[in-house]
Amino acid sequence: MSRKIKYTEEFEKALNKFVKELKKYISTETGEWTIKGFIDIYKNIYTISSDTKIVSKILEIHIFPEILRFAEKSGYKIVLAEQQNYYPDLTFVHKNDDNIKFALDLKTTFRRNNKSAGFTLGSHGAYFKERDKKKNIQFPYNQYTGHYCLGIIYTRVDFEDDLSETEIYQVNEIKEQYGNVQDPIGERQVTKIDNLKSITSVIKDFDFFAAPKWKIASDSQGSGNTANIGSIKDISDLKAGNGVFSKLGEKWFDEYWMNYGNATMLKDGKTIKITNIWDFLEFKGRTDLIDKVVAKGAKRRRKK
Repeated sequence: MSRKIKYTEEFEKALNKFVKELKKYISTETGEWTIKGFIDIYKNIYTISSDTKIVSKILEIHIFPEILRFAEKSGYKIVLAEQQNYYPDLTFVHKNDDNIKFALDLKTTFRRNNKSAGFTLGSHGAYFKERDKKKNIQFPYNQYTGHYCLGIIYTRVDFEDDLSETEIYQVNEIKEQYGNVQDPIGERQVTKIDNLKSITSVIKDFDFFAAPKWKIASDSQGSGNTANIGSIKDISDLKAGNGVFSKLGEKWFDEYWMNYGNATMLKDGKTIKITNIWDFLEFKGRTDLIDKVVAKGAKRRRKK
């Protein structure tokens, strides 16, 4: 067994075990998020909005101490992305061999129709193509032993109106002599309750998973005109690592996305850009591999 395979298997095993433990860390026995809001020095609890950007950032902050403990226990140190738009969110560097590096992106999203969710898996642009360069990436892409996603999927709680998401509470169980405010804050009333569990969390019912990003990738871009790799959407397939390339292998994932939208072929007398896995395999002369495509998460195949 090669050194790279050995470290990869150990890291994956430890990461999957860690992910299974996260649910009890961030959710109650009834499945609600343990975060209820933020607190000021007067012991007022301000609930948060279910806006995805806000929830994602707070979730990342919430689990970060656990990620640090996981890294320490597994023999890695963590290097944070130097800038906001850098890939990845976290780099795990082995303490005994700094040539062993794993990229980990934190991905949070909400369920759609209880069965689907999706997110982007990083760029297929500069650093993905020029793998010895360091543009918008913490270390050159080819220095990483593996690239992983830690996914958090949740259900958003429906409120009657947007304002009900951002109420103010005083909680008797944490009330102290200092800071017992009686008056409204602006035009907003302060609601008094007995305990924190009485506050409805804005999200609930978490699913966690960890997977190499190539195993959960689709053959579609993740967002608009940006050069982002899109994930598959089915939640059960995300958790199982059952993406479009999961049977083809990582090399085909790399080659497809390095050429996405740049390679062209002649189709029905017209020159077209290759933006689906079916055309790409035909372009490469490997139609023998079509049966290995996990079609469920792929673009619809053209009828002949």
